[in-house]
Amino acid sequence: MTTPAHTGLSLHRRFQTLLRGLGCAILALLLVQPLGTAAAEDRPQAPALMLAQVWHNGLAVQDYWVSEKYDGVRGYWDGHRLISRGGQLIAAPPWFTAGWPATPLDGELWAGRGAFAHAQSTTRQAQAGDAAWKRMRFMVFDLPAVPGSFDQRLPRLQAVVAAIGRDWVQAVPQWRVASEAELQRQLAKVVAAGGEGLVLHKADAPYRTGRSGDLLKLKPYDDAEGQVVGYKPGKGQWQGQTGALLLQTREGLRFALGAGLTAELRRQPPPLGSWVTYRYQGLHDSGLPRFARFLRLREDMDSNGQP
Repeated sequence: MTTPAHTGLSLHRRFQTLLRGLGCAILALLLVQPLGTAAAEDRPQAPALMLAQVWHNGLAVQDYWVSEKYDGVRGYWDGHRLISRGGQLIAAPPWFTAGWPATPLDGELWAGRGAFAHAQSTTRQAQAGDAAWKRMRFMVFDLPAVPGSFDQRLPRLQAVVAAIGRDWVQAVPQWRVASEAELQRQLAKVVAAGGEGLVLHKADAPYRTGRSGDLLKLKPYDDAEGQVVGYKPGKGQWQGQTGALLLQTREGLRFALGAGLTAELRRQPPPLGSWVTYRYQGLHDSGLPRFARFLRLREDMDSNGQP
């Protein structure tokens, strides 16, 4: 027969056993992840990078170094790991970054002209594989932690890259031009060869984070990002497929984008909420883009349009 005393003792022992079990579980968690801080420490923050503004006529081109604008994925080497502009770890294989210095490097992970999709896909995957990474290059264009002007940083950058001694790590070629006419000829030459455009880096400028007039981009067209908020049905040969994407700009304006969509994208359009890049030639009085044309899906952007 069970007495109240026995019942109380049994409950007490069960309670003690439960506490011991909880204590062991908590201790195990602390041993594996002390105070939950290690995982947070492993997650990098978005690097403070120098971002380009748009070139406009009338600037003194003689004050700038000129280089090709590579159509790839921005990569920041913080001294021991590769980080995207948005603060995501880039899972490059160990051989790709072997021998890289403790000095931070700013550059573009590039797969060649016209191969943005490969660069984007490779840098977003946790295990893209050696074959994919062997098509990649890290084009280094600045040393964020080195003081002084770009004139002073450039030879240091070239020396750092030379010391790495890997074919897939290259210092971005830089040159000077004497006039706007020569700059436009260089732009036309790069674009004709399949390049995206040019970058101009002010020779006497330090590395300044954020948007800076010391770093400029020059392309034969404007481009911007828009979020997919709907679809327009296709007509004629596109009957039953997507005729156009309904986009919303960062300013909150909406317009239909059909030009530039491939047959595959019309069959399987980018999902709602995703972001795409489109090119255009100036703006209407309403603020909407003129002659807008689809360029690419931005898989590197989150739902808020942040990389």
